[in-house]
Amino acid sequence: MSNNSYRVLAFSLVFASASLAQRAESCAAMKRFSAPGLALEITKTEWKAAVDSGPIRLPAHCRVDGILDRRTGVAGKPYGIQFAVALPDEWNGSFLMQGGGGLNGTVSPPVGPVAAGGRPALSRGFAVASTDTGHQGRVFDGSFLADQQAALDFAYVAIGRVAQLAKQIVVSYYSKPANHSYFTGCSTGGREAMIMTQRYPSYFDGVISGAPAMRTGYSNLADRWMVTMLNRVAPKDPEGKPQAAKALTAGEKKTIMDALLEACDANDGLRDGAIWNPRDCRFDVKTLVCKAAKSDSCLTAEQAAAIEQGLAGPRTSRGAAVYSPFPWDTGLTAGGQGAIPGLLNPGPSPVGPPQTATEMDVDAAAAGIAGDPQVRLTDSTWINLSSFSAHGGKLLFFHGMSDPWFSALDTLDYYQRMTKSNGGLETVSPWSRIFLVPSMGHCGGGEGAMDNFDLLSAMVAWVERNQAPESVVATSRSKPGRSRPLCAYPKHAHYAGNGDPEKAENFVCRE
Repeated sequence: MSNNSYRVLAFSLVFASASLAQRAESCAAMKRFSAPGLALEITKTEWKAAVDSGPIRLPAHCRVDGILDRRTGVAGKPYGIQFAVALPDEWNGSFLMQGGGGLNGTVSPPVGPVAAGGRPALSRGFAVASTDTGHQGRVFDGSFLADQQAALDFAYVAIGRVAQLAKQIVVSYYSKPANHSYFTGCSTGGREAMIMTQRYPSYFDGVISGAPAMRTGYSNLADRWMVTMLNRVAPKDPEGKPQAAKALTAGEKKTIMDALLEACDANDGLRDGAIWNPRDCRFDVKTLVCKAAKSDSCLTAEQAAAIEQGLAGPRTSRGAAVYSPFPWDTGLTAGGQGAIPGLLNPGPSPVGPPQTATEMDVDAAAAGIAGDPQVRLTDSTWINLSSFSAHGGKLLFFHGMSDPWFSALDTLDYYQRMTKSNGGLETVSPWSRIFLVPSMGHCGGGEGAMDNFDLLSAMVAWVERNQAPESVVATSRSKPGRSRPLCAYPKHAHYAGNGDPEKAENFVCRE
């Protein structure tokens, strides 16, 4: 144990030895916290006793809630950047900020759950912060975008301000700054993680970005394109509108999955119902076109074309790709993954009316996105991370290969472009890596998906002990007892050929 670790342990023991009354008093005193130059209100402080919730134990901690820049905005609507900071009694000396989801609008409990292997950051002793990013409302309520400052706060301003403020709160409460700072998030939180490396490169030592919503104008277009293709072959409802979710029968979906697994499952040395070597997956859906009478064991030529074109993504009239393709993976035909079904089994859109079109003017749609600063405001595609890497920052990505909202190949494309721009893989891999998760949907879920993994521990080991993660062990929530290594790209988990095929130790990372 390092001298610094001994100091942190000693501090935590002294702090934890304080009486319950003293700890509650210290927490209540944070109501008087102020930061020079900030329009800040601490709205609530509360000391919370330790709670055991199933396998998760949340430690005793002080929660501080507040708001920055309370104001009245467009149409008389109230605004302000609300936040919460959890300050554990047994502090490990580090700070973590968690990202949001959807369009935010609420202050999520500051516990740090993302990519933590079932052990949230707060449970490990991190001080944790969260924010609503400057507006209040339902998760997909975009009405706040009518207010310029609220739009800017959501895009990037709020997370930067809360990060700095939360660090000041940590110093005030513990009488010392955090030794290390981390950011974790998925979806919108994954985009916010990328924003931290791009706009605030010195704020965090370690950043974990999952399934980032990094260019939602184009990803939303790609999802609409997929539905448009399925609408072409879908049965119609009584009003004559196509029902994309019924474009394929259950039997046809099974036929597709069986053929996909036959072509690609064994490329990792083991048939286990998952595609762990996607780079060598060669599958042509047109091979399933019926050669005789139509049945569930084959597809019509129109169905095969719709699926192929849909997964390939929208292209302009000149053939230019507007968005990355979606990978062939086992979750394509899945039912509900939480609230999110597979790409070939689309459910109701969380925003807007059902899509019933069978044609799309891709040129016009792409031009509309490119020419709309409001749509592009939240993009997080800047690839120059020289300042982030120069200060010693570490960056991990993860993305489910069956994510139906944002293609894992789009995140991989960003990683490859960023790598090339920053000196190539040999230069970048010492500070950034990406993990692709077979069968996993958006931020988690998926039949057989190895969606329980601890990248937070891997990140801490990388930042604090310079132990770069070659792989992390993942387990399956839907297949208890199964484990696999998630290997840093471009390697994949490959069965070594002997030993229990359900155990991660019998796999190697192979390129």
